[in-house]
Amino acid sequence: MRRILAAALAALLAVQAIPAFAQSPELIFRRSTVFRLLSPNDKLATYGIDDPDVEGVACHFTVPEKGGWAGAFGFAEQLSEVSLACRQIGPIRITGRSSQGDVVFREGRSFFFKRVQIVRGCDARRNVLVYMIYSDKLIDGSPQNSTSTVPIMPWGQQTEVVRCGDFIS
Repeated sequence: MRRILAAALAALLAVQAIPAFAQSPELIFRRSTVFRLLSPNDKLATYGIDDPDVEGVACHFTVPEKGGWAGAFGFAEQLSEVSLACRQIGPIRITGRSSQGDVVFREGRSFFFKRVQIVRGCDARRNVLVYMIYSDKLIDGSPQNSTSTVPIMPWGQQTEVVRCGDFIS
């Protein structure tokens, strides 16, 4: 029985560490926030990611990374604070249909069932893509989140603008 529970726990931990999509976020930079003399410092890390289903949108998010030896080996309980900014970086083209709140990115944040996720929605009335990042913990949840919006605008010589409500329901 113990072996079965241990195997189930190991499988659950492995699933937590797998991103929702093959795309990994690109590290833009890290900044130390807490100095530790004999182990790695605590840091804030800023990452960039392209929306896999919406060409022309990029998001940047910042998450804290615990230092110390536990942080260096992936055993530290990562903090839940997150921030997010998404922008139109080219002509927007939505490549497929999706639902409100579909996951754009998911990544395990610690050994103990914590994840950070970016989800996407559409404010059809205003033709605005809405992105939300949040950190959750499988056991008791987490209220930490941040929201960013991307109004869909013409780009360059483009005259027709896609309507997010036609693709996201």
